[in-house]
Amino acid sequence: MEKRHHRPLRKDRPPGRKTSSELLVIGLRPVAELLRSEKEIDRVLLSRELLQRAEGMDIMAACRQRDVPCMAVPVEKLARITPKMHQGAVAFISPVAYQKIEHLLPILFEEGETPFVLVLDRITDVRNFGAIARTAECAGVHAIIVPEKGAAQIGEDAIKTSAGALHHIPVCREKDLGRTVDFLMESGLTVLACTEKGDESLFGLDLSGPVAVVMGSEEDGISEFILRKVHHCASLPQAGKIGSLNVSVAAGIAMYDVLRQRIPSIK
Repeated sequence: MEKRHHRPLRKDRPPGRKTSSELLVIGLRPVAELLRSEKEIDRVLLSRELLQRAEGMDIMAACRQRDVPCMAVPVEKLARITPKMHQGAVAFISPVAYQKIEHLLPILFEEGETPFVLVLDRITDVRNFGAIARTAECAGVHAIIVPEKGAAQIGEDAIKTSAGALHHIPVCREKDLGRTVDFLMESGLTVLACTEKGDESLFGLDLSGPVAVVMGSEEDGISEFILRKVHHCASLPQAGKIGSLNVSVAAGIAMYDVLRQRIPSIK
């Protein structure tokens, strides 16, 4: 089999992993200092009471400036996350460096690559996400796009389930998946929604050019506003009695059909 596509923009990481406790920053001053650092932050949780004070508003403003998701939560939720004195502020450090698809895509084209992107809409199950990321890395996907809200947390469980693939494949976290899909289409990618609602067969499509495959959650599927935008809504043929596949399995089939079409020797 030919060598997989080269992926830009991902620096090698040193051996070893952080423990789950090292991914959590607790307390007003530590969270404020974290936001002043260059560390990649997954999200910040602030108690609703803290947001009534100047310190909480300052942290919220710093999150907006750094484009870090910041959520107001009941203080009881913070107590469930950590028994330590949190002062109403908890932050999660991301084990991966998020990227922006609008920065990555032009580089792929400049380097002569044929972009292959995976868009995950509302997939919140960590194990499914990790399994999809593992298959994506093996299938030569250049980037995984996830929404800022309503997506699986990329922590130690996700990285473990991905067999470390999340350290090698860029993850792009976007505020608006609808606008992101528009950008992909405007950039010349064929956008395919893989869904049981599809009126086309996945195996009848030409996916050899620049392509983005969209997968949705098992509970809710792909958002209707995205389904209305895409070029193709395609389903996987089934011969059994069960109505649908696990999303990680369906994603794997879709990704490997793209790979099959890109490598003539295995057609």
